[in-house]
Amino acid sequence: METTASVEAATVQIQRRRFTVDDYYRMLAAGILHEDDHVELVDGEIREMSAIDAVHAANVKRLNHLLSLRLAQRFVIGVQDPIRLNEFNEPEPDLSVLRWHDDYYEQHHPTPEDTLLVIEVANSSLVYDRREKLPRYAAAGIPQVWLLDLARRSLEQYANPEHGQYQLRKVLHQGMSVEATTIPELVLTVDQIFGL
Repeated sequence: METTASVEAATVQIQRRRFTVDDYYRMLAAGILHEDDHVELVDGEIREMSAIDAVHAANVKRLNHLLSLRLAQRFVIGVQDPIRLNEFNEPEPDLSVLRWHDDYYEQHHPTPEDTLLVIEVANSSLVYDRREKLPRYAAAGIPQVWLLDLARRSLEQYANPEHGQYQLRKVLHQGMSVEATTIPELVLTVDQIFGL
């Protein structure tokens, strides 16, 4: 008589295949993936991103406008553009503030060394952004991440990555200001960020 244990022991272990960033782009070139697919590469897995609703889009536009007014002459601002963290991770944060490149990164996507600040705007993706993307940003050495919680109208500021974790975490609410630790001239109020 077969027991559950003996059936499980006889089961073949299926190994997952992790895709590299290069594999990811070969799939795009072959037509398996398309430029308008709303996906990103995280831990070697092609993950479908949350749909962007009007509230999410408006907050990204507002923050892009605020960043552009303050930083556009000295930094490159990425809007839902990839950052190549390593061989298996190329997430697409909502916004990024990057070191200046005259060609605007035409030759390659930015890397952690190019990235001063990543901003994720979270409506339905808050848990995913915290659990999946934040640790990968920290492990790659992205110096600072802002996570906007649209439901609570709050901003979580993460900085000082060490051993794959951010050592600094602040939660900011209405009436408070946030200063980018990597860009001291960038100071915004939570009210400005959320259009309050």
